[in-house]
Amino acid sequence: MEEFPVKRLFALLSIACLTTLLMTACGEKEKAPEAAKPSAPSAPAAAGPGKTGKVTETMNAAGYTYVQVDTGKEKFWAAAPETKVQVGDTVLVPDGMPMPDYESKSLNRKFDLVYFVPSIMVGGASAPAAAPGEMPPGHPPVSGAQPGMPAGMPGAGGAPMVTAPADVNLKGIKKADQTVADIFAQKTALSGKSVVVRGKVVKFSPEIMGRNWLHIQDGSGQAGANDLTVNTDLKSMAKVGDTVVVSGKLTVAKDYGYGYKYDVIIEDAKITME
Repeated sequence: MEEFPVKRLFALLSIACLTTLLMTACGEKEKAPEAAKPSAPSAPAAAGPGKTGKVTETMNAAGYTYVQVDTGKEKFWAAAPETKVQVGDTVLVPDGMPMPDYESKSLNRKFDLVYFVPSIMVGGASAPAAAPGEMPPGHPPVSGAQPGMPAGMPGAGGAPMVTAPADVNLKGIKKADQTVADIFAQKTALSGKSVVVRGKVVKFSPEIMGRNWLHIQDGSGQAGANDLTVNTDLKSMAKVGDTVVVSGKLTVAKDYGYGYKYDVIIEDAKITME
């Protein structure tokens, strides 16, 4: 992670966090999370709402602040949009998305478990959560996400999420086997099949859920069917404005859990720079 990548993700987590905090205020008490073990990452406990402790280690990378928090009973790692925090600060960590065996290339470090959360409250004050439809520079999450979901990854329904930057010219892009519009229009017939599409990168978010994520557009399609989300291995790098040929299996109605649903996505794709 750094379209699991994270600003639309944080907006979704903010809503979930608020709901859980209200439940806690009404008298429900959540069990403190236990550190997940690499051998059993399938069901890690989430950092509970109102989880307070002292920061014992912190660092910034790719638009995120990572903190190790000591509650007095346990230690755990959390990451949020970049926040001013230092060792010794008392912080409150809300509910978050658990990411087992998470490796940050930016930090050149592997964590047994990190909770990605919408914000970290320092001394009772919360840093602003990421705005819907955006993510911290260089980092997750999605194309066509709905309001309240993290940016970089598409939400259910295929609503447009990423707008091509003004300096990215989408005119005159030569069609490969399919255009972006073709893929959306023929998604049922193409589901599970290999597709090849050429476009320009309009967003790139590395190291999210163990993958790199990019959005490509080629000037075809209407809003909601003009932005294609792709994920690749961590070795495949790109930057906004690059022209790429993407090949891989098309997946329809992909649900990664935690509210991350994609109408259309190319998974484990291969990208060729042009």
